[in-house]
Amino acid sequence: MTKKPVIAIDGFSSTGKSSISKIIAKTLGLIHMDTGALYRGITYFALQNCIDDNNAVDIDRLIKNLPKINLEFQNVDAELQLFMNGNNINKEIRFPQVSDHVSQVAKVADVRNFLLKTQRDIAEKGGVIMDGRDIGTVVLPNADFKFFMTASQDERARRRFLELELAGEKTDIETVKQNLISRDKIDSEREVSPLKQADDAILIDNTDINKEETIALILSYIKKF
Repeated sequence: MTKKPVIAIDGFSSTGKSSISKIIAKTLGLIHMDTGALYRGITYFALQNCIDDNNAVDIDRLIKNLPKINLEFQNVDAELQLFMNGNNINKEIRFPQVSDHVSQVAKVADVRNFLLKTQRDIAEKGGVIMDGRDIGTVVLPNADFKFFMTASQDERARRRFLELELAGEKTDIETVKQNLISRDKIDSEREVSPLKQADDAILIDNTDINKEETIALILSYIKKF
């Protein structure tokens, strides 16, 4: 393989997709692109600019405002961080309010189409690992390697709860679990680009293995080639 590989990693939230992809990218000398961050960026914009009288996202207003959004990843302290219209929003996109609304925004066809070209343009040059919900099925169907990550709902809720706790967010594990269940349902049942395992993707269940073991498992498949 002369050109560096294009790797697609899909899967459920809180399976470690992004953090694991970052480490694999560093190990293999690839660019990592967290596509979930892009959808979170759009959601953050919507919460700031497109809220209706019922405190819900006004999707029609968001669609009209999409041309005003410029999202790009910039290298900050050797880490790609998300900027929107010149402002670093890497921390803000992880707030619980964004998590609560991102699935609603991500299922909108206009939003997905808006971000599709950005993602494909970056991958065209090769040497990219991209994680998200529909990378192997829709965004990069011809990726050299495809993986689909899963773990039990209880384990994913535990991981997400600890992550929020470390960030100083006050919540409880049952609330976190219900949010995950709700997001799983919306992501898996949406009409446009639903979350599902590509036919040729390798399933990685990391319920009972840690991050290092998950990384080693994924690398073992890539290094066979």
